[in-house]
Amino acid sequence: MDAKKTSSKAETVPHHPAQDAYKVTALVLQGGGALGAYQAGVYQALAESGLHPNWIAGISIGALNAAIIAGNAPEHRVERLTEFWETICKSALWPTATGFPWMESMSVPSVLREGVSMFSAWRAITEGQQGFFQPRMPPPVLQWHGTPATSSWYDTAPLRETLERLADFDRINHPSCVRVSVGAVNVRTGNFAYFDNRHDTLRPEHFMASGALPPGFPAVEIDGEYYWDGGMVSNTPLYKVLTERPHRDALIFQVDLWSAVGALPRDMGSVAERSKDIQYSSRTRLVTEYMHQSREQQRLLHQLMDLVPEDKRDNPAFRRAERYANGALTNLIHLIYRDKPYEGHYKDYEFSAATMHEHWQSGLTDMRHTLSHPQWLEPPTPDNPFVTHDVHRALNFNNQDHA
Repeated sequence: MDAKKTSSKAETVPHHPAQDAYKVTALVLQGGGALGAYQAGVYQALAESGLHPNWIAGISIGALNAAIIAGNAPEHRVERLTEFWETICKSALWPTATGFPWMESMSVPSVLREGVSMFSAWRAITEGQQGFFQPRMPPPVLQWHGTPATSSWYDTAPLRETLERLADFDRINHPSCVRVSVGAVNVRTGNFAYFDNRHDTLRPEHFMASGALPPGFPAVEIDGEYYWDGGMVSNTPLYKVLTERPHRDALIFQVDLWSAVGALPRDMGSVAERSKDIQYSSRTRLVTEYMHQSREQQRLLHQLMDLVPEDKRDNPAFRRAERYANGALTNLIHLIYRDKPYEGHYKDYEFSAATMHEHWQSGLTDMRHTLSHPQWLEPPTPDNPFVTHDVHRALNFNNQDHA
């Protein structure tokens, strides 16, 4: 099927009954470069179970995954995600090179795997990735009169071609399409901005801007303004989804690629890795806990307003309170990618096929584990309107019990 052709036929896909209890089913995708294959595995598990988001919000690689998902019919999304990741996990200079396929079929000592992973990251830096980015020639240090669009170490023009080939932007912008929101930062003002297909006509550059992390990638021009990677300000679009009005009952799958919690660093390499984890984790759990408290207060205000007599509801104070009250129920399913022993500070630009497949499988396994607990998908009660289920907290708790 050509991704540029939107099928007019009825699409027969599995449907999960739990989704009927919510007005919004959202997939929230954090940025994290090569780690984004984990999100693709998570989506595959959701699709297998018949859970299809009607809102996808992404930052950086999360925005690129969002483009592929939203830009294809449900029955073709996993296929297109697979093609996307198989494409960008090849060298831009030597795309026919097979890499190290034996790593996927045998047990490899961790020290050897670490060395191979470092080599793969070095190749990404020196050679670029097919259909994604390539070293800029001449390098920016040799440019006398550069522009915001050329002031970077890499050229991302190949990414535009990949997005246009694998995503149907007519579908993305069709009124019946799932809602799509991607975040970026205005280079001139420093302000964070969301591009949303409910208000904007999304083009490849909106998704490219969300992932334009300097100094590696160039700023992307959109309507006369230049934008960088949204992760520079906020690497997760969770707050966008949670604060949207009007408030509606929502089932939210938050898929993070960086963990705020980690081991103390013991060397300079682990210092670099830990600092990245903290910088890009965006304190998702802190936002979640804050929103939990806020939602309880909003729900209480909503209940109190029900006690106000009808003849008193024209009061200006009541009208102001209406803007803050919230009777919606929110169920947040939180998954966080867990680092592999061989990974280091270069894990977000280690694009080897073997590692990509491992990331994908991790996301698939984690989401299947989550879905094996059907009670986690049940709507919250009015007395507890905001609930969170964290697959890794559950796994850690169980491991402690068995220790």
